[in-house]
Amino acid sequence: MNKNAFIAQLIYRIECEGQSTDQYEEQWRLIYAEDELSALDEARRVAKDEEATLIDRHGRTIVWKLLAVKDLRAAELSNGSVLFSVVKEAEIVAAPVWMGN
Repeated sequence: MNKNAFIAQLIYRIECEGQSTDQYEEQWRLIYAEDELSALDEARRVAKDEEATLIDRHGRTIVWKLLAVKDLRAAELSNGSVLFSVVKEAEIVAAPVWMGN
């Protein structure tokens, strides 16, 4: 069967010792599936497989836990296709805390 390309946006919450850290990771994953429903199922499977628990250098348990598949879109993959774009506004810093010399 012919599979189509989809881009899935995954959101993980990072927890430390069972407490939310207000830190999140966003990932964009390429998913191949027959249709959108199958792509959503595959995105969830991939995302759950990537959940992780580790011990940091301070001995704390850190957990990457899937929060959501935030977005799923069909992808047109060809030379020069835009995979990700973001517009950010610069925040002016009155005085840097540290400047390299």
